[in-house]
Amino acid sequence: MKIVLQRVKKAAVRVDGEEKASIGKGLLLLVGIGREDTPETVEHMAGKISRLRVFEDTGGKMNLDISQVSGEILSVSQFTLLADIAKGNRPGFDEAAPPEIARKYWEGFNGSIRRRGIPLKEGEFGARMDVSLVNDGPVTIVIDRAKN
Repeated sequence: MKIVLQRVKKAAVRVDGEEKASIGKGLLLLVGIGREDTPETVEHMAGKISRLRVFEDTGGKMNLDISQVSGEILSVSQFTLLADIAKGNRPGFDEAAPPEIARKYWEGFNGSIRRRGIPLKEGEFGARMDVSLVNDGPVTIVIDRAKN
């Protein structure tokens, strides 16, 4: 599982020209599910995201988590995060989980964050999406299950 986390002032997802979801202050998560991921991986990553202190306190230090700032999350499934470009110039996606597993785990990840009391909205699994955001900071962090 690999997640690109971006702290945002706002973010939105559009599918076929129609807005699917939008948030104000919070986190945009681009979520890639890999073949090696398990339900335990999903729970671990949801816990990590919910506790990650990437919002500034009154002293300007990143010391607050998403709940402490009443933030929201926009979760977007993105299998291309698992791209392998080691051989040649065309990405390979053998590391990505099959769609039926990826959907199940992505939905489980989103549910786990919601159970922690964090408002979460979703993109549309498997759809071509237009994602817009105003990155706050900018703060962008790559979280990889293999390293976290």
